[in-house]
Amino acid sequence: MAARGRCPGCGSAALVEDAHYAQQQLVCAACGCVLAEGLLTTTYAEEEHLREVAYSQSTGQKEQLSRCLQRGIRRVQDLCKVLQLPRVFEETAVSYFQRALQHPSFHLVSLEKKELLGGCCVFVTCRQHNWPVTMGTICSLLYAKQELFASVYLSLQKELELSVPALSLADLVKTHLNSFRLFQHTADVPARFVEDKEKMVARTMQIVELASETWLVTGRHPVPIVTAAAFLSWQSLQPATRLTCTLARFCKLAGVDLPPPAHLRLKELLEILLRMASQLAWLRVFNVDKKTVVKYIGDLLQHRIFLLKNAFCLEDGKEQDAAAPGEGSEGEGSPGSPPAAGGAAQEEGCPSEGKRQREDGPRPLLPPCLINPRKRLRTAAPSPSDSAITGDEPISDSEIEQYLRGPEEIRAFRKAKAWP
Repeated sequence: MAARGRCPGCGSAALVEDAHYAQQQLVCAACGCVLAEGLLTTTYAEEEHLREVAYSQSTGQKEQLSRCLQRGIRRVQDLCKVLQLPRVFEETAVSYFQRALQHPSFHLVSLEKKELLGGCCVFVTCRQHNWPVTMGTICSLLYAKQELFASVYLSLQKELELSVPALSLADLVKTHLNSFRLFQHTADVPARFVEDKEKMVARTMQIVELASETWLVTGRHPVPIVTAAAFLSWQSLQPATRLTCTLARFCKLAGVDLPPPAHLRLKELLEILLRMASQLAWLRVFNVDKKTVVKYIGDLLQHRIFLLKNAFCLEDGKEQDAAAPGEGSEGEGSPGSPPAAGGAAQEEGCPSEGKRQREDGPRPLLPPCLINPRKRLRTAAPSPSDSAITGDEPISDSEIEQYLRGPEEIRAFRKAKAWP
C-alpha cells in the first residue's frame, strides 16, 4: 500500500506500509529505511480489529491480574464440566467469579481462598438454579476443607449480595444417595447387599420426613441424618441378611464417609421408631428392641400419622390429664392397693422405676435439646455487638421457611413450655 511523502534517506516516493510481526511499519521500498513504527502492544479485543493502543491499556500492564483471572475461569469451567452442568450455569458462575475478583474484599485474600472462590461461584449458581449439589461434593473435588470453603462462600454471598435459596431435604437425599455404590454388584459389594435405587430413595425419603416431623432435623447438619436414614431403609428392605451389618460397614460398602454425629442420629431415629411400635397392638406380643424394630419399619411408616399421634401428645392431651387423677383415686379407693403416700415413697426410693413409667406413657413431642439438655459452660460477658442484638432483626427469604410452623406445631410447642 503506497503512502504520501518521500524517504529522507534516498528521496524516493515509493513508501509502503508493511505489517511486520503484526506491527505496522512505514518502509521505503527503494532503500529499506523504516520511517515509522507502530505501538508495541495491543489488547486482545483490539488485535482482532488491528487497532493500536497505548501500553497502559494493553495486556502487559495487567498481565498478572489477567493470568489470575484466566486461571480462575478455566478452573470454574473445568469444575462445571466435571459436574456436567448446563452451559448457562457455566456462564453465570464465570460472571460471578469476574465480579468477585474485581471486588476490593477479595484483592488481598490468600491464594488458597482465591482458588476456592471459583468453587463457591459454582456452588452459588447451582443453588440458585435448584441444582442439587452439596458443599461436600464441591470440597471433595477441590480437595478443600469445608470450614474454609464455608467462610469463603459466606463472604462471597455477603459482598456480592447474592440471594441463595436453601436446598430442600428431598433434593439432598437424591443427591447424596446418587454417590452410593450399593445399586450394582461389584467385587466390593456382595450380591445380598445390592439394593434397588428407587426403592431405597423412596424409603429414605419417608424416614427423613419422619425425622423432620419429630424435631430431629431442626438445627442439625442434614448429611448425618440422611446417612442414618439411608442405613435404616437399606436394612429394612432385606432385614434377614442385613441386620448384622453395622453403620460403619454400610458406609464403607457405599463408598461414603461416616459423619461422626450419624451414630447419634441413628439412635434418636430408633427411639422414635420404638415409641411408634409400642402403639401397634399386634407388635406388643413381640419383644421389639432397637435391632428387631427395623423389620417393621415399612408398617410403621405406612401408619406414621396415626402412630405419632398416639405415641406423642400431638392433639390436646386430654387423655393424659384425665388418666392421672383416675390412677390416684383407684389407688386410694382399692383396699388391696398401697396408700398414695407409699406409692410416692416407692417412686422416690426407686427413681428409675418412676422414670420408666413416665417414659412408657405418651409425652409431648419435644426437640432432643429439651429432652436431654446439655450442661452449658459459662461464657464470657457479651460483647457490645452481641448485646445490641434485640431479636427484631429481619429474616432473610432463604431462612423464613425454618421459622414457619403449622397450627399443630404451635399447639405442641405451647404444651411443651407448660410440661414440667
